[in-house]
Amino acid sequence: MAENETNLFEADQETEIPSNAGRTVLRLWEAMGRQRIRLIIVFVSVILYTVLSVAAPVYSAGIVDLLWKEIQESMGGCSAFRVTWDHGGMEIMILLIIYTVTGILYTFQSFLMASFAERLSLELRTRIGEKLNRLPLSFYDEHKTGEVLSRVTNDLDKMAEVMQTGLLKLFTAVGMVVGSLIMMFRFHAGLTLIFLVFTLLSMLSTKLFAARTLQYAMRRQQAVSRVTGQVEEAYSGRTVIKAFNQEENSRNAMREAVEELADTSRKADFMMNAVNPFIRLVNRAGQAVIAVSAGKLLLDGVLTVGTFQAFFQYVYQASEPLTEAAYMINSLQSSIASVERIFQLMDEKEIRPDPDVKEETGDMMEAGAGVHNVRPDLPENENAEGGKEASTRGRVQFQHVRFGYTPDHILMKDISFTAEPGRKIAVVGSTGAGKTTLINLLMRFYEVNGGRILLDGRNTGAMSYDELRRNFGMVLQDTWLFDGTVAENIAYGKPDASREEIIAAAKAARADFFIRTLPDGYDTVLNGDAENISAGQRQLLTIARVFLCDPPILILDEATSSVDTRTEMEISRAMNELMKHRTSFVIAHRLSTIVDADLILVMQNGDIIEQGSHRELLDTGGAYADLYNSQFA
Repeated sequence: MAENETNLFEADQETEIPSNAGRTVLRLWEAMGRQRIRLIIVFVSVILYTVLSVAAPVYSAGIVDLLWKEIQESMGGCSAFRVTWDHGGMEIMILLIIYTVTGILYTFQSFLMASFAERLSLELRTRIGEKLNRLPLSFYDEHKTGEVLSRVTNDLDKMAEVMQTGLLKLFTAVGMVVGSLIMMFRFHAGLTLIFLVFTLLSMLSTKLFAARTLQYAMRRQQAVSRVTGQVEEAYSGRTVIKAFNQEENSRNAMREAVEELADTSRKADFMMNAVNPFIRLVNRAGQAVIAVSAGKLLLDGVLTVGTFQAFFQYVYQASEPLTEAAYMINSLQSSIASVERIFQLMDEKEIRPDPDVKEETGDMMEAGAGVHNVRPDLPENENAEGGKEASTRGRVQFQHVRFGYTPDHILMKDISFTAEPGRKIAVVGSTGAGKTTLINLLMRFYEVNGGRILLDGRNTGAMSYDELRRNFGMVLQDTWLFDGTVAENIAYGKPDASREEIIAAAKAARADFFIRTLPDGYDTVLNGDAENISAGQRQLLTIARVFLCDPPILILDEATSSVDTRTEMEISRAMNELMKHRTSFVIAHRLSTIVDADLILVMQNGDIIEQGSHRELLDTGGAYADLYNSQFA
């Protein structure tokens, strides 16, 4: 996003108006893509509908005059009043056909417009979904989940609703007003000027209503975002809220957010619904003045009975669309801000795209730069061309890496170390020292500000995300399981795995026994946050997931923290077997679990202050020794 643009989620603003409504509408037109043809067809249908609707009153004027003449002759005793095919019948049938065709056209364009709005909403929703997958982790760190969901749900739904109803009514209103005014001037300019005076009053009133409506509508959208975020936080943190007896504070916070939403909704709804009856009142007053004036003209013989009734049809056809247009313009204006917020989300800075050339030909470290297949247990993989692609060895190098979440706040100033293939690397340090950040850089969840990270001599920045992350398996302290069966969750990283492979991975992770005790075994459905199994069992499933993927590099973030001592011992033995011949990064919170590590990185304030083996660091007597000895104090 450009630096001078308004931040997407500046919810503290009292009011928010579209910064550039014209540009937003133009971008929406461009975003329609193939759906534009539907809108064009609707527009053509509106033109035909308008022509027929404008032609009907003037045609009916001739019919009324013809019938009035027949009635006068009948009343004079010249002949009996009757309607035959040659005397009014054919004209009435033609008028009926005109009204029938207008009804068919209106139904057709309403159906097509609804289809257009829903398809456009689906298209934008799909683009937003793809956009969210391309946004960096920093975006999600800076914005609440509820606020992001509000853009995908509330703003899109508001746009689709207004597109489906308001845009069609606006098209129709413009055509009816223009056509009716032309015919009204043709009948009598004076009466038309009276109508225009009251129309001007309606437009001025509409403008005043529109400004206030837009302000309240944007306040309501911001309030909806806050309520959505509050609900999401309260639901996901319900256990912590109860544990700390914060139910009352949570209820108060929710009550304040809901009351704010209720207040802004009440004001916005009042403004949006008050404009319609007020404009209708002004129009009715205008119609009363026109009726008196037209009645005098009728008595004076200036107007015929047919033109009198036709003129009032045009007054109705022009005034009613004006009333609808005034109402829908307010809705369209409020939806423009929602569309603009959607496009602001689409303009958010994305992660760096995959490079065109996946193989970097730059400098490679001398050690192991061209060595492949040092692991005899790993087969060579077939590449896309049918040749042989050497397996990843797992040599990781950080070379003078610099990183900061913001350019003016550099966390890592100069990180350098080498992780040899098949070795166990432990990362230790106090909370906030930068342990997780180090892993995030390795996985390219964040991009480095300087230096480079090499995997088997290749710059990871020159690799595609898919190619890079296929080499890693992660077991995190915070488990994540989705709604699905146990087997589907284990096979998340390898969807085409056979049932035998899934069971073998579960056995390796010591999860097979408890899975078979579940109601449906491997077909048991995990719902919600997988609360129908224990926290330790959830962790076992995530470990089995990594066993199944069989990656060359492991990332373990205190993977056994949620299991009992006996299970931890079994998992530790399985992990030791899994880590054989694999480069393993272990984020350690309990130093007793990493005394056998080949390399220990001690981090503080984002930098590595010590590195070496357990014995070497203890002999040094530095920060690691103090940290290790503190657990026995």
